[in-house]
Amino acid sequence: MRLDAKTLPEIGIPAPEYDRAGIGVGIVHFGVGGFHRAHQAVYLDRLMNAGEAREWGICGVGVLPGDRRMADALTVQDGLYTLLVEHPDGTRSARVIGSLVDYRYAPDDPESVVELLAAPSTRIVSLTITEGGYDIDAAADAEVSVFGLLTAGLARRRERGVPAPTIVSCDNIEGNGVVARRALTGYAERIDPGLAAWIAAEVRFPSSMVDRITPATTESVIDAVATEFGVADRWPVVAEPYSAWVLEDDFADGRPPLADAGVLLVDDVTPYELMKLRLLNAGHQSLCYFAYLAGYRLVHEAAADPLFAEFVGAYMEYEATPTLLPVPGIDLADYRRTILRRFANPGIADTVERLCAWSSDRIPQWLLPVVRANLASGGSVRLAAATVASWARYAEGVDEHGEPIHVVDQLADRLVPLARSQRDDPIAFLTDTAVFGDLAEQPRFVDAYVRALDSLHRHGARETLAHLISEVTV
Repeated sequence: MRLDAKTLPEIGIPAPEYDRAGIGVGIVHFGVGGFHRAHQAVYLDRLMNAGEAREWGICGVGVLPGDRRMADALTVQDGLYTLLVEHPDGTRSARVIGSLVDYRYAPDDPESVVELLAAPSTRIVSLTITEGGYDIDAAADAEVSVFGLLTAGLARRRERGVPAPTIVSCDNIEGNGVVARRALTGYAERIDPGLAAWIAAEVRFPSSMVDRITPATTESVIDAVATEFGVADRWPVVAEPYSAWVLEDDFADGRPPLADAGVLLVDDVTPYELMKLRLLNAGHQSLCYFAYLAGYRLVHEAAADPLFAEFVGAYMEYEATPTLLPVPGIDLADYRRTILRRFANPGIADTVERLCAWSSDRIPQWLLPVVRANLASGGSVRLAAATVASWARYAEGVDEHGEPIHVVDQLADRLVPLARSQRDDPIAFLTDTAVFGDLAEQPRFVDAYVRALDSLHRHGARETLAHLISEVTV
């Protein structure tokens, strides 16, 4: 059955029990992809099903050319979509999510987006624009950009005396609220220093930690929703059962009762944020390049291999965990075990290639802070250095069987040639200071990196991992 507002009462899976026509837009979200639809939108849908948050519906906004497809899918389906949850035991569950009540493709009508951002009813603007989305130089060059639209909307609020909203970054960046504040005020400063000062004084930027593994939607996911649940959905989203959201309780003009939906509201998200970024996100990076080089294409298959699981576990325990702050209410050993089980969930069928993409955004945000903390404290950097070496080997663009690798990265034109020169110059990859800073001048890191890279060239991924694990000491 086709999914839209008319057919919703006949859909045979759990669906919104609230009158969506009575839901007002209180949240504007930039970057409606799989993660937002499997995470933040689900929390709001949960509240609405409980009779709460009726003024907190979401209007999604797309800015990039690739967002037009999402606009088309959501428009046809009246903002409705199916969440497919893949359980570790092989079972699946599905429900229709209804909290996304509007969607606008900004390049078609930027003025309507600016007016929406200026509206008093819009009290929260949330972001999942990826790590690279906070580059204000790129935003300044774009005809339509997130920060350009935000700045224009906030300028109208200031002129009209409308209270400032709250900007909630939900991207995997350390101090994402601070990063969002810096980017937005920096962009506004170029246009109107007075507006930048108003933003800095009035707008709130709480940091958050978000966590749910959400692979890209494939044709097999679309087929599963249709055949197993009878729903013809153009763009469902698939996710694991696990979901977490930790959010600083600092809002300029109110918020939904998020705690009622399972959000942990805290004064300082930093300990939780570091835990997730340095264990789960960097753990993904410590797995993916070695896995791809060794021939794995699906994450759960690599994570089920004892050699790879032991390496990721050792990185998390001996290098990442010592750099963390105390995390209230969290057993870190149990959290690490949970991560490995989540990686090995066969129902998710996440691709290794997805984890290997956009590495020049991810490695500096997630893994290199662990390296720098351990260099400063005298802690081990061997496993993290080996992970960087595995990225460098992957970036050569050819796997261990001579097959080409399509390196997806905004800096590929710069990094791939460096990687291909490293058999003659082993630290060539590290000389990109925009990515690595001064790590090429840190002897302890360079020694571990060069040894791992040499082993990858001579012996391959599996033997390199086995050797690294054999040298792990508590």
